[in-house]
Amino acid sequence: MNKRNLYISVLCAAFIFSSCKKELLNPTPQTSVAAENAFDTEFRIESQANSLYGSLKNGQLYGGRYLVYGNVRGEDFINETGNLVTASDVWSLNLANSTTSVKGLWSQGYLTINRCNVFIDGMNAKGTAVVGTEKGAKYIAEARLVRALTYYSLLQLYALPYADGAGSKPGLPLRLTGITGPGFSDQARSTVAEVYASILDDLNFAETNLASTNGSALLNTTRAHKNTAISLKTRVYLSMGKWAEVITEANKIVPAVAPFTASANVPNALVADVTSIFKAPYTTAESIFSLPMTTSASPLDYPGTQNSLASYFYFTNATPGTTEFSLNLSGIVADPDWKATDARKSLVFTSAAAKKFVAKFVAPNPYTDYVPVIRWAEVLLNLAEARVRSTNSIDPQALALINAVRKRSDATTTIAPGSVSAFTDALLQERRIEFLGEGLRGPDLTRLLLPIPAKGSAPRKTATEAGYIWPISSDELSLNKLMTDN
Repeated sequence: MNKRNLYISVLCAAFIFSSCKKELLNPTPQTSVAAENAFDTEFRIESQANSLYGSLKNGQLYGGRYLVYGNVRGEDFINETGNLVTASDVWSLNLANSTTSVKGLWSQGYLTINRCNVFIDGMNAKGTAVVGTEKGAKYIAEARLVRALTYYSLLQLYALPYADGAGSKPGLPLRLTGITGPGFSDQARSTVAEVYASILDDLNFAETNLASTNGSALLNTTRAHKNTAISLKTRVYLSMGKWAEVITEANKIVPAVAPFTASANVPNALVADVTSIFKAPYTTAESIFSLPMTTSASPLDYPGTQNSLASYFYFTNATPGTTEFSLNLSGIVADPDWKATDARKSLVFTSAAAKKFVAKFVAPNPYTDYVPVIRWAEVLLNLAEARVRSTNSIDPQALALINAVRKRSDATTTIAPGSVSAFTDALLQERRIEFLGEGLRGPDLTRLLLPIPAKGSAPRKTATEAGYIWPISSDELSLNKLMTDN
């Protein structure tokens, strides 16, 4: 990462809640505060806590590009523009250390991690004494959840999957203390397993210390609570192939039988209309954690044209423009089991030229659609997959879970695979349909060491080939003498 991003001040990019509507995550400028005074008041602490979410939702990270990269690495998208700035090289699996995507995601990822570290250090040194032990632990839990999610996201691209050597391969530099001045660049890579252990330690702390509910649909969607941490742990353990642990975590909140409404904390549940998840107010019971966008331009509170999901994936005949990626007509949209009557087909737009595009993110410039991080449907499918893989058999709950997701959009279809392999194939197909455009396909392929299929002119890549994972940012390699490349 470059020096500007590595050495940050305690209050860089601070965001605060609106004084008249405290539920709105609406960043506004704030007068600079000296580092030694940054944790003097609860107002300043709250401002910094909100800034961590703001850093996570930057367009270079979860505000757009991380999801874009997870989408286009898979086989369901076709590049329309050949623009290297907007991920054509990610799509073609042909990346260099100095490319925009490699450098930008790494830089914003570690900037976010460092902001979390600086905040945690400040809370431990001073802030908790200001707000009290319980509230201080909650603030730290939010920071640790954001840090965990960021490390997890970087692992999916810059390191070999856990399944390759049980996590023994090189992972990431594991930076867990704040950097506020020069001289701290050199750090060797921890193993993949060590980074995952840190992620889980953060999420376990978050589960213990976050609120059971944040008190409103908006804050239960946009700010972390206990179910956020538990749900993310099901994703993390699934990525590690630790099926029993996925089941243990999911069982904390998923009932044994339908209806599968969360049994604890926020009553997360599948909503009847899947399309409502992607429309205002974006705060359905299914939305465990999403990142809000507003029209505020000072400071910028939306992802920007070359970062937003709508600008990458959506096209209409009425407002044509440059759309970076269409759907692969030989991909999941061609699946005969995805019926035209399935409600999720309404989230696919067909242009006059007979090209198809994702229509989940449709807000025009300045692109204020909320970005989904994790949904209840994913938790249900994570549990279904883990139950089958853990015993190599199909049980009634696994069938009920996958059919709960399918039938809420297509009541005419029942998934009834006759073998374990048929079930896992159906499960992965269901994930491709349900989360199309939400960035999960790339990580699903790599966590299972599956080849990344060819699409258009982009070649097939196996887990042993260059391009299956990303090279390390040239900025990190130039600043960190202990860093090694992939």
